[in-house]
Amino acid sequence: MATPLHPLTDPYGRVIDTLRISVTQRCDFNCIYCHREGERNPRRELTVEEIERIAAAASSLGISRFKITGGEPLLRGDIAEIIQAVSPHAKEVSMTTNGSHLEALAHRLREAGLARVNVSLPSMRGEIFKLITGVDALKRVLRGVEAAIDAGLTPLKLNIVILRGLNSGEIPRLLDYSREIGAILQLIELQPLRRGSTIWRRLHLDLKPLEKLFEAEAARIEEKGEQSRRRYHLKNGAVVEIVRGVENPEFCLHCHRLRLTSDGYLKPCLMRDDNLVDLLPLLPGNPDDGLIEAFEEAIRRRRPYWVRQP
Repeated sequence: MATPLHPLTDPYGRVIDTLRISVTQRCDFNCIYCHREGERNPRRELTVEEIERIAAAASSLGISRFKITGGEPLLRGDIAEIIQAVSPHAKEVSMTTNGSHLEALAHRLREAGLARVNVSLPSMRGEIFKLITGVDALKRVLRGVEAAIDAGLTPLKLNIVILRGLNSGEIPRLLDYSREIGAILQLIELQPLRRGSTIWRRLHLDLKPLEKLFEAEAARIEEKGEQSRRRYHLKNGAVVEIVRGVENPEFCLHCHRLRLTSDGYLKPCLMRDDNLVDLLPLLPGNPDDGLIEAFEEAIRRRRPYWVRQP
């Protein structure tokens, strides 16, 4: 891994150490809540070589953690090559996946350098899973989870976007399942990317009461550096995190991520698309100092989306 020249610190004092790399917008699921990393109408997908150059530039500036995302990243036939290309520049390479292809690929991904995975698991009930994702694939995803744990892609996180009236009643069952397999349960608040949409108005559930409940039930609370990302070690052995980003200034205050879209834009904030930095013109045959300057410009454009009210 390259020795960092200096940390990337934005105008609000937030040090950026993580780059989320979207490698595709293709997906074999059609989840009703999907935000696709805030990306729309991609021009094309970055190549392995382009991703490696960008990762190297990011590493030289102090970014040490890389999260591979999508779309569904496992739909890329060269996903193992992407991980191999990024790994030398990283302290950790992780991935968010829907799990539908993990059963066949988990061991290969581990050998390529992947450290751990987050698997989306919207429901433990087959009919609700299909309603949310549009695909009858619950059993396949659960087999993928087992394969990932067997391959050592741990600590594995189960990502559940909580939807009022659909899966919100499954939290006890999900806690039991995550405890049984040794996974971390990550409960995620539905994001208002289309706030006026019927889906958000109908399915959004405020997760603040859950935070209070888990605080009371916790044997130990592990601070993750973000008020909305505490890890609760419950008395029954389950481990749970809550991602509560809606109207939560603390969430933005401690954000340490930058995003790379599948078609080559640096995206300073999931919730905005008016401050992107285009990397494609800097890639063919150009020196890497242009990429470094682009990263620095993206950091200068970072602004908290949710802010404290005076």
